[in-house]
Amino acid sequence: MKLYSIYHEKKGLIQYRDKKRLLWLASVFFPLLPLYFISLYLRTGQEAIFVIPLLVSYVIIPILDWMIGTDSSNPPEEIVPLLEEDKYYRYLTFLTVPMHFIVLIACAWLVGSQTLSFPAIFLVAIMAGGYSGIGINTAHELGHKNTRIEQLLAKIVLAVPAYGHFTVEHNSGHHVKVSTPEDPASSRMGESIYSFAIREIPATFNRAWLIEAKRLEKLKKPVLSFRNQIIQSYSLSLLLQGSLVLIFGVQLIAFLAIHNLWAWLQLTSANYIEHYGLLRAKKSNGRYERCKPHHSWNTNYVLSNVVLFHLERHSDHHAYPARRYQSLRNFDDIPELPNGYFGMYLCAYIPKLWFKIMDKRLLSLPHINGDLSKVNICPKKRDAIIAKYN
Repeated sequence: MKLYSIYHEKKGLIQYRDKKRLLWLASVFFPLLPLYFISLYLRTGQEAIFVIPLLVSYVIIPILDWMIGTDSSNPPEEIVPLLEEDKYYRYLTFLTVPMHFIVLIACAWLVGSQTLSFPAIFLVAIMAGGYSGIGINTAHELGHKNTRIEQLLAKIVLAVPAYGHFTVEHNSGHHVKVSTPEDPASSRMGESIYSFAIREIPATFNRAWLIEAKRLEKLKKPVLSFRNQIIQSYSLSLLLQGSLVLIFGVQLIAFLAIHNLWAWLQLTSANYIEHYGLLRAKKSNGRYERCKPHHSWNTNYVLSNVVLFHLERHSDHHAYPARRYQSLRNFDDIPELPNGYFGMYLCAYIPKLWFKIMDKRLLSLPHINGDLSKVNICPKKRDAIIAKYN
């Protein structure tokens, strides 16, 4: 395992090994898991096999997260520049991009070439959409970086879930307004994930379009042109998914519609749990305080972190978005989720369970300490929440 070394004038020789260096390969190969279930179906002919991916995501991984536990260790700050310069980590994100294309094409082939019942087609679409949703996470890691190749790969991989506006919206919209009432991608206390999805999905697209239109206006370029980054990525989606329909038949239309919606819901699920109820204070000049680690929910569960390129160390990501996944840090006294993302998604899909687990956890955070004025509350639920907790 690679040893990083640097000499510090005051601290002397500092050495570090990334114990998860090989485990990060899980982020590359985890998206290929549907290929195993496809092969299993082809050997047995049992459509019930396509229920297993849901069990993997929402039962097995949360249990394994709980059994394996957490890792709150951080690399020495002096070593971080060496970690970030190591191309190994960068190449892993590059390798993940084609994996998402392979899985979607394989699932499309299955639906187009095999005689499946509609429930089976639905389950295959959900399976494919779940792993294409992870493709948005791949784009998330790539799209935050300033190299041309990473920016390009982010646009390319977003063609799979047909979510081409994500990078524009996320970097220039969500990261600017995160944990404020103005951010459609930050959920509010008392807001169910279903209400959040109805608000978030169209609003984030609209915001991305306005951001891109303003950028092109400054360049004196028309918004309806191929210089538009959103149009570039959606054109790839149209080419990819249109080709699948032409090759495998019109039955792919329903499959792709379900696939896309479920992929989008994966991002919505992540956004929902990452900032639930958290609120940045507004300063006297009307601007919000700088985003700090306590404005995002964090979790250090090993398994779900290594299959999601450390997405769950979200506190450090929002406070320092340029950091690469391998060097993201844990902090003391920050909001902590009680399980990894997959387990928390399941809780979110059952609103009463989510509110029961998270509302008291939110109000007990050290920087909130029961003060509802420091919470981002759903306007429709404000009176009921104040009556319940005041």
